[in-house]
Amino acid sequence: MEFINLNIEGAILFNPKVFEDNRGFFYESYNKKLINKVLGYEATFVFDCESFSKRGTIRGLHYQLTPYEQGKLIRVIAGSVFDVLLDLRPHSKSFGQTLVVDLSAYNQNILWIPPGIAHGFQALEDDTVMQYKITDYYNKESEITIKYNDPNLNIDWPLTDSIILSAKDKNGISFEDYKKEYKFTHEN
Repeated sequence: MEFINLNIEGAILFNPKVFEDNRGFFYESYNKKLINKVLGYEATFVFDCESFSKRGTIRGLHYQLTPYEQGKLIRVIAGSVFDVLLDLRPHSKSFGQTLVVDLSAYNQNILWIPPGIAHGFQALEDDTVMQYKITDYYNKESEITIKYNDPNLNIDWPLTDSIILSAKDKNGISFEDYKKEYKFTHEN
């Protein structure tokens, strides 16, 4: 399995070796030893999730406050997504930066999102299915949603004509309000 360190500090894109033949394909989607070697520490996954989304659906940008931050190992098993990361770690060199990653059942890439990163995506096809391995349990009281369309984040969502949102995602806060409310400043 090859890997690429991305522009958001600690985010890694894994490109598994895919074995194809006339029956279809096979690949290793998770290898604890390899993942931990690449990360440089032991990531403990406590639960798995799966989402099913219609074309145009945006989920995010979701985040959990300290001490409930979640690391996520994600992949798309059907369809494709426009995947977005927002670094909310105040001591990170990439604090406040966004990153877009192309994830699909076709490219079979796997993305590591370190704790402290807000995450969201837009489904580019009907019947898009994403799987997540997550390092901490969901904690409703610590959940924050950053506005997907915050103009200061400059995210160019591809399907603007067919956006589907939950009430939670419609009512997210701006990145600036997040920094003010939680008294975060960027410190290098």
